[in-house]
Amino acid sequence: MMAIDRDRESGWMREPEAEENGSVLPASSTAIPPSSEDMSAAPASSPAHPGSRYNPLLLDFDGSVLPFLGGLGNFNKRLVLLTWIPALFLSFSQFSDFFLLDIPDKWCKTNGTMVMMNTAHDSHLPLGNATTRAPEVMLLLPPTQLPTTPSPILGTLPPNNNDSCLCHQWNYQIHAGLVQNVVSKWDLVCDSSWKVHIAKFSLVVGLIFGYLITGCIADWIGRRLVLLFSVVFNLIFGLSVALSVNVTMFSTLRFFEGFCLAGIFLCLYALRIELCPPGHRFMITMVASFIGMAGQFLLPGLAALCRDWQILQAVIICPFILMLSYWYIFPESLRWQMATMQFETSKKQILQILHRNRVNTESDIKGVMPELERELLSRPKKVCIVKVVGTRNLWKNILVLCVNSLTGYGIHHCFAKSLMDPEVNMNTSIMHNFYANYFAMAGITLASCLAMCPVVGFLGRRGGLLLFMILTALASLLQLGLLNLIGKYTQRPDTGMSETVKNKFSIVFSIIGMFSSHAVGSLSVFFCSEITPTVIRGGGLGLVLASAGFGMLTAPIMELHNQKGYFLHHVIFACCTLICIICILLLPESKNQNLPENIPDGEHYTRQPLLPHKKGEQPLLLTNSELKDYSGLHDSVAMGDGVSENTTVNGIKSA
Repeated sequence: MMAIDRDRESGWMREPEAEENGSVLPASSTAIPPSSEDMSAAPASSPAHPGSRYNPLLLDFDGSVLPFLGGLGNFNKRLVLLTWIPALFLSFSQFSDFFLLDIPDKWCKTNGTMVMMNTAHDSHLPLGNATTRAPEVMLLLPPTQLPTTPSPILGTLPPNNNDSCLCHQWNYQIHAGLVQNVVSKWDLVCDSSWKVHIAKFSLVVGLIFGYLITGCIADWIGRRLVLLFSVVFNLIFGLSVALSVNVTMFSTLRFFEGFCLAGIFLCLYALRIELCPPGHRFMITMVASFIGMAGQFLLPGLAALCRDWQILQAVIICPFILMLSYWYIFPESLRWQMATMQFETSKKQILQILHRNRVNTESDIKGVMPELERELLSRPKKVCIVKVVGTRNLWKNILVLCVNSLTGYGIHHCFAKSLMDPEVNMNTSIMHNFYANYFAMAGITLASCLAMCPVVGFLGRRGGLLLFMILTALASLLQLGLLNLIGKYTQRPDTGMSETVKNKFSIVFSIIGMFSSHAVGSLSVFFCSEITPTVIRGGGLGLVLASAGFGMLTAPIMELHNQKGYFLHHVIFACCTLICIICILLLPESKNQNLPENIPDGEHYTRQPLLPHKKGEQPLLLTNSELKDYSGLHDSVAMGDGVSENTTVNGIKSA
């Protein structure tokens, strides 16, 4: 009895068994007995459910509330469209570093003559703005750039001046379609070149803090309010970036711009997920990704029209002014309001949706409105992401996805650097062109997103993530091991191996690795949005997105240290891919499943076995009663039966 009381106080109560292991139990069948604390806090005017903490019908949003509102009706379709449009603006800001921080060729004026000091093309170095990661539309991370080591001097300096950086006046030739950018405006070359990497570093750090903080705030005050505040401050800081007077001011304002961009992206992502029925979530998310990629393809033309970096920055930020109208036309997430038991405001919004979708209230077969009337005086119950620490299953799922996103975006830098390696591409002149690099990265991203659609549709979320992670691991291990083996054979003339064969293999493995690691990162974010309960979805998304930011933070850090430790960086992330392959098997499958609304729902969102048992087949060491509770997570009382405290996580009783 003491163990039972402890379980009730902690809020964990056993629910009726699902028909299929791994599915989310519908709210209509998951009524949880109230605790004594909740009974004292509940209003006395709720005759139907006196003191109930969770109303099963109202919290079954996908099964009861959304069908009553008309499903993905005209009103919800318009709201989804409003979440798609800003993806174009976000893409412009995301890839602006390609153009604002491009490392140009430079010339020094000496005795009235122009002497070329640094030319990336002639020295067979990749362009400084060639990204080292797959352009990710679903995740706002800035494009990292490759090192900009000065090439040998191509001209002749006056006597007694052998240092290529001893110059008082530079002339620049920018490859990115601009006449002037940040590097050329403040001469961020030679001894000041490290400031370019700090500018990239500040935007990534701003995004990391933005994801963590705005995600938690969105769970507390709502998605709509955080979205609008992020838009307002993004306009302020984004336009201030265009008015920067020095690189310090530029880097500082970029930090705050990244913070606000993170809030906009996260809130739109969460709203998009919470508007959709189960069968449309992935499709609607991928459409937003393709719209973002359209912005990536359009940005070079926009830069060519603007010509100056300040004009380009202003043009990129100004379209966000249109999002100020969302205060009037975009409502708060109804799913979040229902999950946090804000039933009074939910009722007003439900009536508006019924009117706009032209749904007759008489079609309320399950009695959603009468139940809502009974719960109008319920106290709102908001939850912070720190509550995950006390769970047994949910925190593991989020942790696995954090490690996956960290690995996916971290190892992508390794593949991109190998693809743009000057030794590999010495005989490939096309890879030394800025636009060739830019559109090659965009093409790999597009191919990855196109491949994700049928793979995820056929294999599901967990199967698709597992497949792409295996491809990433194979590409990484082959590039680290096989290429070294081929390199040894190229030193023997009798083998017939040449350096060209090694370089071709390196390019192939790099492309495969970039292709698959981009999919791993994208699916990790999407997977997290589906298995994280609505009450903490913002915080869960923030954790996974911030983990991806930490992975990408290694790129500018290594550039700042002149690529020291690059090989070890690749080896560490290659080992992480092997760990991730094992951890992915612990995740549940969320395809066509209802979104969990509260922490108990997310806690009972357990995994399915990869090979389901045949009818009549019984695994060894498991009794019939234990088979009903395969996950081993329900350790409290249900239906008057008790479960021993020595039950392990796998449902097998310990000695």
